[in-house]
Amino acid sequence: MTKTDVNRSTLLNDVRRVVVKVGSAVLATEDGLNPAAIERLATQLSALSDRGIDVVLVSSGAVAAGRQRICERTKKCQNNYNDMSSRQAASAIGQGRLMHDYDEAFAKHGKVTAQVLLTRGGLKIRERFLNARNTMERLLEWGVIPIVNENDTVSTQELEFGDNDTLGAMCLGLTGANLFVNLTSADGVFDKNPENHPDAKSIPIIENICALDIESMCDGKTNVGTGGMYSKLRAARRAAQLGVPTLIVSGKGEFDIIAALEGEECGTLVLPAGRTVSSKKFWLAYHDDPSGAIFVDKGAAGALQTKGKSLLPIGIDAVDGCFERGALVFIKSMNGEELGVGLSNFSSNELERIKGKRTTDLADIIGPTSFDEAIHRDNMLLDAAI
Repeated sequence: MTKTDVNRSTLLNDVRRVVVKVGSAVLATEDGLNPAAIERLATQLSALSDRGIDVVLVSSGAVAAGRQRICERTKKCQNNYNDMSSRQAASAIGQGRLMHDYDEAFAKHGKVTAQVLLTRGGLKIRERFLNARNTMERLLEWGVIPIVNENDTVSTQELEFGDNDTLGAMCLGLTGANLFVNLTSADGVFDKNPENHPDAKSIPIIENICALDIESMCDGKTNVGTGGMYSKLRAARRAAQLGVPTLIVSGKGEFDIIAALEGEECGTLVLPAGRTVSSKKFWLAYHDDPSGAIFVDKGAAGALQTKGKSLLPIGIDAVDGCFERGALVFIKSMNGEELGVGLSNFSSNELERIKGKRTTDLADIIGPTSFDEAIHRDNMLLDAAI
């Protein structure tokens, strides 16, 4: 976490496509959407577009907009929307209003916007993922600014554990962007939760985010006092694996995104990892939830981590969960450490029968197979930020 001699302008001046994520804390107040914040954001992003930079906006705010509309029209205001049905209903009401406000704000700068609603489940099917990527590419070719949000109305999981920080990181792989800007209510990342530690110090640059214990830094995964910083750092770690830098910075006040891209020191810059992963591995690791876990012995763990080997059945000690062939599963050491994720060539039932066995014995146990590996190295991502 030490600051090194990193030239921000050199790192950022070749940006050709950027994903910008903005949260409700920036866009909304207790009364609903803040028109001034939307106008300011549209002005900033339109200026980027005018410079020839493709812009993809991942925006929260639909629930806040829906809550505001309900209060205005029905007088049935509620203090919270913690249950899924209420939040999904509020999102269904507010999504159209949010897009209307964005469309008008960007139109003042001669920009056309497009609504793109995605679900994690929809993107886990490779064909649908590629179709979504082609659609996004065409929109950007036309100079349109896609505004992306989770399709909350039909989602069954995102509102329980997910967030638009995760969606923003997914959009990096979807669009091939080479910069992730996460606009938040906080002034970047601190070494400790500033809400609980007055002596917390800001971190201008994070060199190796994979080495950070982000859960401890944020006082736990679900801490809300840091403005959801855990999810932002997790998303930044995923971006780093793709070779994409992340700028985590306050989106409030007079923030100048162009000045930030030209080297002005503000917020926290998370540098990309030295060893990056392919877009396909990124997709397989993060567009589905693991269905179970495979526990490997010490020898197999070492072969995976230091030699880039595939996982063979002989290295498996235990299997957890019920899953079919092709399922995404955790790869764990016997002490429970998460080593990564991968696509299993065998079902959980088959793995239970062949774990610890040599490849020459597989056919006698489960019949002829087209492969020897339990998980091939091409379908595996180690150190995944799940």
